Amino acid sequence: MSQNLSIVQLVLHASLVVQLVMLLLVAVSVASWAAIFRKFFTLKRVRTLNDSFERDFWSGTSLNDLYAAAAQNAKNAGPMERIFASGMREFQKLRERGITDAGTVLDGARRAMRASYQRELDAIESNLSLLASVGSVSPYLGLFGTVWGIMHAFTGLASLQQVTLATVAPGIAEALVATAIGLFAAIPAVVAYNRFAHDIDRVANKLETFIEEFSNILQRNLGAHSASGH
Repeated sequence: MSQNLSIVQLVLHASLVVQLVMLLLVAVSVASWAAIFRKFFTLKRVRTLNDSFERDFWSGTSLNDLYAAAAQNAKNAGPMERIFASGMREFQKLRERGITDAGTVLDGARRAMRASYQRELDAIESNLSLLASVGSVSPYLGLFGTVWGIMHAFTGLASLQQVTLATVAPGIAEALVATAIGLFAAIPAVVAYNRFAHDIDRVANKLETFIEEFSNILQRNLGAHSASGH
């Protein structure tokens, strides 16, 4: 009896629809775990690069030197460095055009940083929707497999004169494996989604704070230039 009700035996003896559901859930679970590991290392790299650039930014290095380094390191730069480069590029472009109005120059630089910030955030949030979908859909998919399996089991028992627990148990157990696999796929996805969403919010807040701080620095620079011009 225990041998017949082992997980492998239950999967092998399940109906075709239930087996397909299980196979789909296993594939979804593998994709989910791949996304979790990829996102974990991506966020770790983003935090490391942001912290490194932030230290350089506040170390007293001139903005022009930082911009030159950011332009040279464009491929390996972190989100904060790319946002800085976007703002600095627009700032210099507007100054080179001879625009003297501080508000126009600052607004252009801020808009460029906001656009870059949105691109960076979209890239960081990629694959989060996959985890959300796996977390919400997998239990229902497993439940569908279970309901189908139980229906199939009871249909098979309809022709029997006498039904005992021994005849009912294997069919129901086969069906319940689908729910178990669905939960196995969903729980890590939900936990990872919540964790990553929290981490991404912290990264986003840090980037927004940097945009405001850098905008203030640019504003002070513009004020100093206009004062020296007068």
